[in-house]
This record gives sequence, structure tokens and C-alpha cells, in this order.
Amino acid sequence: MTTAQSSVPKAAPKFASIGSPYFGIMLAVMAVVLILSNIGASKGVVLGPIVTDGGFFLFPLAYILGDVISEVYGFKVARKAIITTFALSVFAAVCYWVIIALPGFDDDFGTAKQAALEGAIGPVPQIVLASLLAFFAGQTINSWILVRMKARTGEKSLWARIMSSSVAGEFVDTLIFCSIAASVIGISDFGTFANYVLVGFLYKTLVEFLFVPVTTLAIGWVKKREPSYGAPTQAA
Repeated sequence: MTTAQSSVPKAAPKFASIGSPYFGIMLAVMAVVLILSNIGASKGVVLGPIVTDGGFFLFPLAYILGDVISEVYGFKVARKAIITTFALSVFAAVCYWVIIALPGFDDDFGTAKQAALEGAIGPVPQIVLASLLAFFAGQTINSWILVRMKARTGEKSLWARIMSSSVAGEFVDTLIFCSIAASVIGISDFGTFANYVLVGFLYKTLVEFLFVPVTTLAIGWVKKREPSYGAPTQAA
């Protein structure tokens, strides 16, 4: 490589602005998925030797959407999406608390309904705390790694960016979430806790790996329909 060639500046990675409706749709779906996952996670689930929670089938979708947002719009926009989703989940938790605290009917049906609500969404605030801290840390790491890798590779090696960022993000997410939420869903011994962490990490990572082709197609679809994608004024 000649000196002239080595001095050529590397092209900046391409991103889009958030002026189109696609970002808003993905943000709304991400928030709904996280809120529903928080409710489902309050139930412990045992599938043979596997210990998990009721939100296990939903949460990977939030990370897939996070990958699409990070790749298409960049880290700054992804961070806005993470903070917005975080705030909406807090709002949902406050609503659960208000609903439980409101005085209800004192007949047998009202008492049973109150007990059912407390049992179903009463533990959710602690689950939300676990989920929010885990989601914020995991998604931030996931997005940061994906965007930094894109700065090096440009539009190439998308699959490698998705997989590498997913491993790091999902590990941090799972460890934080399980450490806080374990006691709420009834996990009290280390063996079961280790099972919970390992199964959660492997499951979420495997789902993201299996969905890499779908995520790649979704990213390509959005890129083609975002008129601002690749505009020189866009920044990570």
C-alpha cells in the first residue's frame, strides 16, 4: 500500500434520520414487547430441566428491533429508543401500582379480583427494575458494539456485527436481570440460579443467531425505504 493510498480517509458509516414513520413503529413495538415481557417474567416457568420465565419468548424481539435501529439509525438514535422504552416501562409499573392501590369492591368477587391482580402484577415493579437495568445496560452495549463495528466495516459483514454485539449484550442483560429477578419468581438456590442465567443467555443468543437472516432482511428492507439513509449529514 502506497503512502497516498494509506492517507485516504475511511468513508463514514451510513445512517438515516428519524423523520420517516419506520422508526416510530419500531420504537412502539419495542416498548410493548418490553412491557409485556416484564409482566410475563413475574411467572417462573419449568420446561423439563430448563428454568426460565413467562417472558422468554418475547424478549429476544426487543433485541432484534434494537439491532435494526442501531444499524439503520446509529447509536445516538438507538440510545433515544432505549431511554424512551425505559421511561414507558417505568410508567407502566406506576400504573400497576395505582391499579392495585385503588379501593375495590369488598364482596367475594372484588376480593378475589384484588388478590388475582396483586398476584399477577404485584411483583412486576421488582421485575421492571431488573428488566430496566438489564435492558438499559445490555441494549447500550449491543448498540455500541454494532455501531463501532460498522464504523470499521461499513456495509459489509452485517451478520458478524449482529452476532458479536448480541453475545455481549445478551450476557450482560441476562446476568443483571436474573440477579435481581430470581427471588421474585421463586429461585432461592445457586444451582437453580445458575440454570436460570445459563439457559436465559443461551436461549436469547440462540434466538438472535437463528433470526440473523430475518434481521438482515428487515435491515435491508428499512434501508431501502429510508430516503435519508446514507445522507452525509447523518451521524452515529
